[in-house]
Amino acid sequence: MAATIGSALHWWAATKGDQRAIVVDDDALTYRELQDWSSRVARRVVEAGIEPGDRVGVLGPNSLEWPAVALGVLKAGAVLVPLNPRLKPAELRKVVDDAGARLVLAPAEFGDAVDATRTLGATFDSLPFDEFAALRGGGVDDFRIDVGPEDPTALLFTSGSTGLSKGVICTNRTLLNIVFEASLTEEGLRPGATTLLVLPLVFTPGLVWGLLMTTVLGGTIIIERELKPGRAAALLSEHKVQALFGVPLIFEAISRAPEFDDADLGSLRTAIVGGAAVAPALLQRWADKGVALRQIYGMTEAGGVATATLVSEAFDHPGTCGNGSIFTEMKVVRPDGTEADPGEEGEILLSGPGVTPGYWNDEESTAAALRDGWLHSGDLGTRDGEGRLQFVDRLKDLIITGGINISPVELERVIGEIEGVEEVAVIAAKDPRFGETPAAIVTVTGDVDEVAIVEHCDRLVADYKVPRYVVIRNEPLPRLPSGKLSKTAIRSEYRDVSERFSKVR
Repeated sequence: MAATIGSALHWWAATKGDQRAIVVDDDALTYRELQDWSSRVARRVVEAGIEPGDRVGVLGPNSLEWPAVALGVLKAGAVLVPLNPRLKPAELRKVVDDAGARLVLAPAEFGDAVDATRTLGATFDSLPFDEFAALRGGGVDDFRIDVGPEDPTALLFTSGSTGLSKGVICTNRTLLNIVFEASLTEEGLRPGATTLLVLPLVFTPGLVWGLLMTTVLGGTIIIERELKPGRAAALLSEHKVQALFGVPLIFEAISRAPEFDDADLGSLRTAIVGGAAVAPALLQRWADKGVALRQIYGMTEAGGVATATLVSEAFDHPGTCGNGSIFTEMKVVRPDGTEADPGEEGEILLSGPGVTPGYWNDEESTAAALRDGWLHSGDLGTRDGEGRLQFVDRLKDLIITGGINISPVELERVIGEIEGVEEVAVIAAKDPRFGETPAAIVTVTGDVDEVAIVEHCDRLVADYKVPRYVVIRNEPLPRLPSGKLSKTAIRSEYRDVSERFSKVR
């Protein structure tokens, strides 16, 4: 049998089957129960005609069923494709088509969304979570189909700067490499650790750093359905949580809850934060509770976390993200590929065992991103004289809101469909809660107003993508000599859009 997530679960079920593996609300699964339930899910997936290597989508919010179903997909030898439950059918269709998914598994309340998605393209089968919930009870079951170490295990779709979704390939080897590297230092995740997850399971932090990391290391993961700051603060103390990760707004919200003041956080050893800049005041609030927030730089293509500030440097170098990991190296280069001097801006390049082998069925994007053994991030950064990385800006034209990527091109296409819209540019507006939020700058020739644009977007894209600022103008947008819109000029003109204009939603 190959080294896989399934083989790790099999081991923990055999050696400490009575330990809690997953906790959701007042319900919990021991390792033996999780092993048996996910094995029965795997059998049902195989009965549905799924063969090793087939892609299977799992759609739905955080729940007790989601981990059992996802692990069952992996144990069936299939490729797991997490589907964001906030996406609309047209958005889901793109991911399902790109992945070539043959089967989608979802709770009953998502039945209409699944049916609507199916009508928009190639057909696929679906099964409700109810079927799998009924499989929770039963005897011992150790069924699994192992695949090779280099075979794809999961496809994690990200928003590309071109507006097209890209499926980041995770193999058994890359996933296990991420776990091993993260557990080798005293500051990292340790075998048997308890993790609190207040993020969605469908994204890299929740799936890789939450569920899969816990499963391989034989720990316990407490999964919240949504962020409730006061409850999260209480859970950290009650369960003696050792690991917590998220974007700054999560740590901010928890620290502002009344329960935070009395919470005992002495067990919290790994607290990593990324996706946006961290205010010194936020670092201090957690420091006052004995917790050093470690800022990270990473991307899905590099396993989520490529480098994190050392605990010993968290306060002396608050704007940096460390100098790599044990096996993950990084460098900052000029456009000609030569390494930048300390303090000089350049593109961040990464190389390590958790780096993806490429994008699913996308040789062009793979060749552009992976060159000469290095992953080209598309991000600008600098390194100080001792190698510490500081993120500066993105070369890619993406908006990151609350740690979630939004493609401006995708929104521009959606808004451009509206009759009377002449041209549109979507840029990032500063937001005190989410870091950034979309702002649409729109030139119109008809009776199009802000309300019509918001309503149109709300029908077609997830709520977090709908612009919070819409600026209507009658004159053309700035353009380059080539005729293309000048995003640089547009960003400059509307750099204070959040101060000059009111939110439309």
